[in-house]
Amino acid sequence: MASNVQLSETNSPRNQKNRPRAEKEEVDYMQRAQWLRAALLGANDGLVTVASLMMGVGSIKEDVKAMLLVGFAGLVAGACSMAIGEFVSVCTQRDIETAQMKRAIENKTSLSAIDEQEEEEKKERLPNPGQAAIASALAFSVGAAMPLLGAVFIENHKVRMVVVAVVATIALVVFGVTGAVLGKTSVGKSSVRVVIGGWMAMALTFGLTKFIGSAAMQI
Repeated sequence: MASNVQLSETNSPRNQKNRPRAEKEEVDYMQRAQWLRAALLGANDGLVTVASLMMGVGSIKEDVKAMLLVGFAGLVAGACSMAIGEFVSVCTQRDIETAQMKRAIENKTSLSAIDEQEEEEKKERLPNPGQAAIASALAFSVGAAMPLLGAVFIENHKVRMVVVAVVATIALVVFGVTGAVLGKTSVGKSSVRVVIGGWMAMALTFGLTKFIGSAAMQI
């Protein structure tokens, strides 16, 4: 009788709330990394691509309509490209992992209950191509929309260029911090990596856009 009372007290809601965190279900960060990688990749690509194209076009022609048109075209084309690219690449990854799992099962003469449970867990952790494609396309659109929204209400050309650069930098920092927080990694290292990488990509794209545009205008 006493053991039954003790067992009921142990399973009571109050005692379950007081259990240490180690006994609670933990977040599977390996599973989260699948969509987080695609989302951050898409957001960074959208921001860097559109911001650098807008600044490159803006340095050649002081026309806000041309600047916004190029930015919007980059948003649409980039989002579609990211979605298809992620879907194809993740499908390939999933096919390879599935084939490897089948070969591993075929090499075993028999599967125990533990082995079957492990195989089911591996199947659940397989990457989802549709999820990755949607996350990448949406994230690209969000990242690309930031410099567009920052420039659409600015009439002065020089101020507009500065605003696009500042918005891009702030957004890169936010992306770096967000990725670190969701992935439980170093915030400082992630932010610095994203900002430096983003600025390098923007500088290269901006320089090439300006060079090609200037050469085309002389022809």
